[in-house]
Amino acid sequence: MRNTLIILLFSFLVFTVIGQSENYYELKVVVKELRNNTGVVQFALYNEKGSIPDEDFEKYFKIGKSAIKNNKAEHTFKGLKSGTYAINILHDENINGKIDKGWVLPIEGIGFSNFKSIGLTNRPNFERASFQLNENKELEVKIIYM
Repeated sequence: MRNTLIILLFSFLVFTVIGQSENYYELKVVVKELRNNTGVVQFALYNEKGSIPDEDFEKYFKIGKSAIKNNKAEHTFKGLKSGTYAINILHDENINGKIDKGWVLPIEGIGFSNFKSIGLTNRPNFERASFQLNENKELEVKIIYM
């Protein structure tokens, strides 16, 4: 009985120390200059090569939505391990969770980490939108209306 208790206590201490060696971070994403306060802003976080583009929002790692106030929105992702991530943002004016398009181009605002513009020669992908997270970070993403 005593040996079992010692083994359990030792195991608990070992797992506690191992568990504490993994650091977790917060990523605060901010979007400014939204064209109106209508709808919500959807923040999609990706952590795998090839996951962007993701027009149907099926390949994300984590996702969140935030209300818009004064043409600005922000969302904080918590409990993130150190690694490579990318952000995809949608100004979802009609709150349907998808990118609405006109003939070809989006009619709602979109944005990606590391992108100030989007075009035929400047198309988003995970590699170009990615950044390293190894500490708490605040990231501003530009919203693009086409």
